[in-house]
Amino acid sequence: MNIRQRRRLLFAAALSSAVLLAASACSTSAGSASSSANASDSLVVGMSLPLSGAVADVAKAGYQGYQQWAADVNASGGLLGKQVSLDVLDDGFDENAVVANYNKLISQDKVPLLLGTFSSLLNAPASAVAERQNMLYVEPSGGNSDLFTRGFTKLFLAQPATTDALPDRFVQYITALPASERPMTAAYVTQDDPSAAPAVDIFRQKFEALGIRTVYNQTYSPTTATFDPIASAVAQSAPQMIIQGAVTDDGVQFVRSLEKLNYNPKFFFQTQAPADPAFPAAVGGSNSDGIFTAVGWSPNAKYAGNADFVTGYTQKFGEAPSEDAANSYTAGQVLEAAVKAVGSLDQTALANWLHANTVQTIVGPLKWDATGVPDGTLLLGQLQGNVLQITLPEEAATTTTVISPKPAWQQ
Repeated sequence: MNIRQRRRLLFAAALSSAVLLAASACSTSAGSASSSANASDSLVVGMSLPLSGAVADVAKAGYQGYQQWAADVNASGGLLGKQVSLDVLDDGFDENAVVANYNKLISQDKVPLLLGTFSSLLNAPASAVAERQNMLYVEPSGGNSDLFTRGFTKLFLAQPATTDALPDRFVQYITALPASERPMTAAYVTQDDPSAAPAVDIFRQKFEALGIRTVYNQTYSPTTATFDPIASAVAQSAPQMIIQGAVTDDGVQFVRSLEKLNYNPKFFFQTQAPADPAFPAAVGGSNSDGIFTAVGWSPNAKYAGNADFVTGYTQKFGEAPSEDAANSYTAGQVLEAAVKAVGSLDQTALANWLHANTVQTIVGPLKWDATGVPDGTLLLGQLQGNVLQITLPEEAATTTTVISPKPAWQQ
């Protein structure tokens, strides 16, 4: 069995109850902010995060987003008359560990409130634990649409849209171009990830329907260390447009491989990676200019509280927040709004309130359908002068300029 098949089986298992019933109850503390979930002077919110393992660097920002939210809530009086504290466990980016952690938080620590973990891979089994235990579960990430087909009533995604909507704005941009300016060919490469791969497949289907011919389509393992062979194959197929389903550092490494070959597409879209503030420096100089991505949040968006979040986070942690930090902060805002509106910790009442109401957040107003899918859309961003500018929709745009075609690589 290859790695791609194994990851698909793992994600399928995460969507079944069997993995939950088989999970052990062991977990590892990650420096909990509360000494006890039963502390009478605090309201404890429990969560598991991959603070060690393959995505620890990304998860750190998510954890800090939660910390900033708790600090802001407490500065404004807390929740239900108590200060909020965080009970945080480390799952090491392991599905069995995340199941064990949420079982521990609910059954042993007896936390009254939960917040979600990182990625669809972990949120799938974690949300199943919460649903089985009749607990509200607001996740900061985990936009794979399959998570919302299980009949759950207490699962909510704290982003404007799921992965299915990720291609929409870029497809809108390409479709609006005069036919003579659209790309005629495209290459698709993606990490075998349950969020990235489905989005890239939707890109391919929509662009093929638009008449853009696919000349290369490749899925690579999450353990891929060098992208030179993939980049070489892409260059040989000579696409005018490249779509990459990047997750973390794979986005940087693929760009570097293209730079070495000096192959420059007319249009280049990557998921996730370009939103990392460190991305421009990692790919070198002005080589990030013209690269598109989709984001659920922008530090420059004019939504209420967003500027204060950026300022507070930067002062607290000495660096600007990433989208992962903003996602966690937003999840906290959603939970906070429900608790304040309901005035109790009744999990069913909290979920019912979220299904019936709109919450104002730093990513804009959020509302959900009966399955917990947000009724919104993502933003189309483009790196310009090493700054991620929002180009669509017009009402959220931070610039009226779009760089097209993508500038040549600077060697």
